[in-house]
Amino acid sequence: MKITREEILHLAKLSNFELNESEIDSLGADLENIIGYISQLNELDTDGVEPTYQVFEMENIWRDDEIQPQEATREDLLALTTESIQDQIKVPKVL
Repeated sequence: MKITREEILHLAKLSNFELNESEIDSLGADLENIIGYISQLNELDTDGVEPTYQVFEMENIWRDDEIQPQEATREDLLALTTESIQDQIKVPKVL
């Protein structure tokens, strides 16, 4: 499959990459090799093979929440902050 220069530039734009001329040519060759390699999978006979969604068994391990006693008091924790207002930690704006 031949990949055009426009397709490479489009992919670079979507990926927010800046490419120079030599990188465009090199990336085009690399992408063609990758797609050629992946296209070999089309030659495999997969009739009767169940799709694999996960390669190993995974299971959630649930536990009961247990409230553990804490040695630190509100005052101890507020003393560790650089700035607090009305018993609350003041943090910088995120927006």
